[in-house]
Amino acid sequence: MQTPPFSYRALFISDVHLGTRGCQADMLLDFMKELDAEHIYLVGDIVDGWQLRRNWNWPQAHNDVVQKLLRKVRKGARITYIPGNHDEFLRDFPGTHFGGVEVVEDAIHIAADGKRYLVLHGDIFDVVVRHARWLAYLGDWAYDTALVINTGLNFMRRKLGLSYWSLSAWAKLQVKQAVNFIGAFENAVVAEAQKRKVDGVICGHIHHAAHHDDLGITYMNCGDWVESCTAIGETWDGRFEVIRWAEVARSIASRQDADATEQVAA
Repeated sequence: MQTPPFSYRALFISDVHLGTRGCQADMLLDFMKELDAEHIYLVGDIVDGWQLRRNWNWPQAHNDVVQKLLRKVRKGARITYIPGNHDEFLRDFPGTHFGGVEVVEDAIHIAADGKRYLVLHGDIFDVVVRHARWLAYLGDWAYDTALVINTGLNFMRRKLGLSYWSLSAWAKLQVKQAVNFIGAFENAVVAEAQKRKVDGVICGHIHHAAHHDDLGITYMNCGDWVESCTAIGETWDGRFEVIRWAEVARSIASRQDADATEQVAA
């Protein structure tokens, strides 16, 4: 992991879920203040259209995220938006540019070392979303309830000087069915990537950050900005890494405290 200020050749962000109370917009804003990237991929579910149709919720921090991204475009960054199931309304506009942000169904990212990576959200490989939409909506409601609890928990942790921790992400990985689902999802996404004859795949959707070569090609998942606050970054020499912002933020805070102590001592 490189140290701030971040400079990446490409950055992949998914599952921000702007419009929901669980969205960690402030943490994403802090992250974007510390990074610079030549190409940013928004890998689906950036805006949560499902939630906004049920109950409009758009605080200033969510608007600030949009404005921050648009400013990056104006400063020369290329931004590619690949819609997911929660922002599927954008799938009707492939090839369209909004404020310089290009909307595409999926993409092939060519890394600095020439390797090719399929970039897609991944919801088409989720059987629940594809064949039982009513169940997906029910699960979405239950998930939102869990995130409300998670928000209260982290409010108390901040008061106690503790770092961000996701109860919902921890609980998910304790359930055998969830772990099995993650494995089945990874296999399905990798099979599609192999069919397209690429070197790897970068996706989102399941809110579980990962980077491994266990299935024959490279599989990467961006994670999310609701539970884990993670992204995938490509360095200038073509290496990829999972960026876990809570850990990086702690490192930054520790470094700042050390610098302040040195200045006082001097």
